[in-house]
Amino acid sequence: MAPTQRSPWMDEDLDAFRDLARTFCEKELTPNVERWMENKQVDRELWTKAGEVGLLCLSIPEEYGGGGGTFAHETVLVEEQARAGDSGWGVLLHNGIVAHYILAYGTEEQKHAWLPKMASGEWVGAIAMTEPGTGSDLQNIKTKAVRDGDEYVVNGAKTFITNGGQADVIIVVAKTDPTKGAEGTSLIIVEADQPGFRRGRVLDKVGLKAQDTAELFFDDVRLPASNLLGEEGQGFVYLMERLPQERLAIAVVAAAACERVLDLTTEYVKSRTAFGRPVGSFQNSRFAIAEMATEAQIARVYVDRCIEELAAGTLSVSDAAMAKWWTTELQKRVVDQCLQLHGGYGYMSEYPISKAYLDTRIQTIYGGTTEVMKEIIGRTMGL
Repeated sequence: MAPTQRSPWMDEDLDAFRDLARTFCEKELTPNVERWMENKQVDRELWTKAGEVGLLCLSIPEEYGGGGGTFAHETVLVEEQARAGDSGWGVLLHNGIVAHYILAYGTEEQKHAWLPKMASGEWVGAIAMTEPGTGSDLQNIKTKAVRDGDEYVVNGAKTFITNGGQADVIIVVAKTDPTKGAEGTSLIIVEADQPGFRRGRVLDKVGLKAQDTAELFFDDVRLPASNLLGEEGQGFVYLMERLPQERLAIAVVAAAACERVLDLTTEYVKSRTAFGRPVGSFQNSRFAIAEMATEAQIARVYVDRCIEELAAGTLSVSDAAMAKWWTTELQKRVVDQCLQLHGGYGYMSEYPISKAYLDTRIQTIYGGTTEVMKEIIGRTMGL
C-alpha cells in the first residue's frame, strides 16, 4: 500500500527511509500480528530492534539521540505500519507525541536524560491524560501532584493509556493547585520504577487488540521536583499547544488506513466471482470503489497540506480538528463499505478487513471525539 499520489513533501531521503521502514515492518510486524493480538501487547524487544535500526524518535534532533528528521518521517513509518497490517505498536505516540512534549518543554538535563533512552528503545513513552469519568474533559482531572519540599507526591488513577502496559517514562497530567481549575494543571514525569506506581489491567478492547492500553495508578508516588515538565500551572496550555500534532497524527493513520483497505478490497473484488463474473465488474462495486478512492484522495491531499503546515509552524488548532474528524469519519465509512464488498467473508476474523473494521471504531473517539472537534472548529469561527 502506498498513497495513490506522491505526497509533495516526499524527497529522495524519504524514499530511502520508506524502503527501510517497509523492510522492518514486513519482517518484524506482519508475522507477529496475530500473536500480539492474543498477548494484548507487542513484544518488548520490538522497541529495541526499532531503536537499533533508527526508527525511534525520528523527528527528534540528533543531539538527543533522535533521527534529526521531521514529522514526514513519522508519517512514512505510520503508512508502512498500516501496510504491514499492524495496529498494535504504539510507535507514533512514542515518537510523535511523548518525545515531543519532552523536547518542547523539558530542560536540557531532562532532554538528555530521557530522549536518548526513548530513541534506543530502552524506554517506552506514554502520556497519561484520561481518567475514569473525565474523558475529553481534561480541565476536571482529579489526579494530584502536591509539592512537599523538594518533591511532588502524586496520587490518582488514569485509564485508556496507550503503551501503558510497557511504558517506562510517563507524562502525567495532574493538578498541582486544584483551586485554580485549568490554570492549576501541570505535567509531571513518572518513571515506572518509582515506588507507589502500579499498572492495572491491560484493557480488553473492541479493536486494537495488540495495543497495551492500560490502567495506571499512582499511590503516594514521590518524585523529585526536577521531574516537573515545563512550568507549574502551565500543563493545560501545553496540552492545547501539542494536541494539534496529536490530532494530525490520528488523521495520518486514518488516511493510511483508507488507502490500505481500498487496496485490499480492490484486489478482492477482482478475484471474487458472483453470478459468473468478478464482483468488481458490477456497476455498484465500481461506483462504490470510485467514490471511496476519490474521498481517500481528498483526505490525502488535505493531510499532506497539514503536514506541510506543521513543518512550517502554521498548523492551526481548527485545521488539525478538521483533519481529525473528517478523515476518521471517512475511515469509518470506507472500512464499512469495504467490508460490505467482501460479503460474508468480510465478517470472518481471518480476513484483514474484519480486523480493520474493529480497529477503526476508536478513531473518532480518542484524541478528542468528532463532536469535540466540531465544537472547537465552531468556536474558532466565533460561534
